[in-house]
Amino acid sequence: MKKMEGRSAHRDPARIETEFLKSAPGIKECPVDDIPEIAVAGRSNAGKSSVLNRLTGNRSTAKVSRTPGRTQLLNLFTVRGGGRLVDLPGYGYAKANRDSQRTWQSSVNTYLEERTNLVGLIVVMDIRHPLEPLDQQLLNWTGVSALPTLVLLNKADKLGYGAAQQVLQSTRSRTASAQISVITFSALRGLHVDEVIDWVRERLSPAPQ
Repeated sequence: MKKMEGRSAHRDPARIETEFLKSAPGIKECPVDDIPEIAVAGRSNAGKSSVLNRLTGNRSTAKVSRTPGRTQLLNLFTVRGGGRLVDLPGYGYAKANRDSQRTWQSSVNTYLEERTNLVGLIVVMDIRHPLEPLDQQLLNWTGVSALPTLVLLNKADKLGYGAAQQVLQSTRSRTASAQISVITFSALRGLHVDEVIDWVRERLSPAPQ
């Protein structure tokens, strides 16, 4: 998984077709079943909504707000062909009051720790500010829990190729784990969309009997 960078980023990418299922304030309001889910997490200013919209080819999948931190619920989407995507509340929004931050973080923590059908996690980071404390805490947890995790260094279009590669290699060395893969990404330009879609489909596909 560490060598995902090698595929072409210029061919017309596929899309993950989704349909909105529901919004839930916490795990208790999520569906009770064994349908596999992949969660998408990230700081509120990392471009998580834009990433989801790019992956699904639908600009309205996740509303892109001018004010980061507006998503306060677990938003669940049914994936055509099987499985679900779960848009987790963004974390680290500095202007949110402490009670709101604690509520968001509690719902995310509970979902990650107790959702038995969670099969993977996508963590979106701004490539210009990777591995901030809350990002690192989340990745430390995924390492311990052995949850397959894909880190997207989003907004790679903001850096030149050489600078982006330096951040990529540094982030990979700081997150060395068999469960964690790291790639550069651009929701704006579609950089490495295909690789992410392949990663998602591989984990949502039912295991052969």
